[in-house]
Amino acid sequence: MRSLFAAAFAGLLVLLSPAHAQNWPQRQVTIVVPFGAGGSADLLARILATHMQVKYNVPFVVENRAGAGGSIGTGYVAKAAPDGYTLLLGTVSSIAVNAALYTKLPFDVDKDLQPVAQLVSFPNLLIINPKLPAKTLPELIAYLKANEGKVNYGSSGLGTSSHLTIVMLEQAIGTKMTHVPFKSTGDVVNTMLSGNIDLAFDSMTTVWPHAEKGTVRAIAVSTPTRSSSAPDVPAIAETIKGFEATAWQGLFAPAGTPRPIVDAIAAETKRIWNLPEVVASLKKVGADSAITTPDEFTAFARAERVKWAEVVKAAGVKID
Repeated sequence: MRSLFAAAFAGLLVLLSPAHAQNWPQRQVTIVVPFGAGGSADLLARILATHMQVKYNVPFVVENRAGAGGSIGTGYVAKAAPDGYTLLLGTVSSIAVNAALYTKLPFDVDKDLQPVAQLVSFPNLLIINPKLPAKTLPELIAYLKANEGKVNYGSSGLGTSSHLTIVMLEQAIGTKMTHVPFKSTGDVVNTMLSGNIDLAFDSMTTVWPHAEKGTVRAIAVSTPTRSSSAPDVPAIAETIKGFEATAWQGLFAPAGTPRPIVDAIAAETKRIWNLPEVVASLKKVGADSAITTPDEFTAFARAERVKWAEVVKAAGVKID
C-alpha cells in the first residue's frame, strides 16, 4: 500500500513539475465569464481567447455561465480541476462585492481561486441631472448637505457597484440621499434623461456620450486619477482624499493551479495586453489597462474584498 501511495505521489509531482507546466496547453482551454454575452467581461474574455488561441494553436473557448450576480460562473471555476484548463474572467462585483453581499456562497474566493492578472479598470462617472445647480463636486456636496434626504439617486439594483459607490460617497461626505433601484443601467440613464432622478454613478462607456451632449452633467470619476477618456473631468479623490471605487476585471484560475502555469498565463496575457490593436480596443470601450502580476493581483483582490465588505455592511444589504 505504501509503495502504491509513493508511486502515486511521485506521479503527481511529475504532473505538477515545471517541465510539465511548460507543455501547457495541450487541449482546449475554457475562459468562463460569469455574466451574459455582450458585456464588458465577455468582450475582454474574447479578446484574450482570440490571441491565446493564435499563440498556442489550441482552442480557447469563452463560456458564459451567468446568474446570481456572477456567483454561478465563479463557483464553477472555483470547483474546477486546478490544471490551467478552466479560467475565470472575474469582476469587482463577482469577486469583491459578492463575497460580502451573499450569505450562502458555496465557495470562498480567497481560498478557492488563484488570481492570475488584473486586466483593466473602468472609471465610474458621477453624473447629475442638469436641473441641479451644482457644476462641481464641492458645489454638489454643499447642495446635498443643504438638502439632506431630498435628493434621490438611481442604481442598477440593490447591492450593485452603482448602488454601493453612492453609499461610499454618502459615508465620505456625511449625508444621506434617497435610493431608487432599477433593474438595469439603461433604466437609470433613461430615467435621468427624463428628469426623474437627480444623481447616479455609471460606467464611462455607458454615460459619457450623454455627458458630451449635455443631457446629463458629468461631475467626477471614481478612479484615483482622471480618466484618459475624459481628462477634463476631475477625480473625486481630488476633493475627497483617498476616495476610490474603481470597477475592475481580471483573470483567475482554480486554487492549486501549478505556479509555472499561472506565471505562463500571466506573462502571455501581459504580452497580449500590450499589442497596439488590443490597446485600441480597450480605449474604445473606455477601459484603462491595469495588467499586474499574480502576486500583485492577489494583494489587490484581498484589499478590495475588505473595502467592499465595509461598504456592504454600512449599506445594510444582504442577499441569501
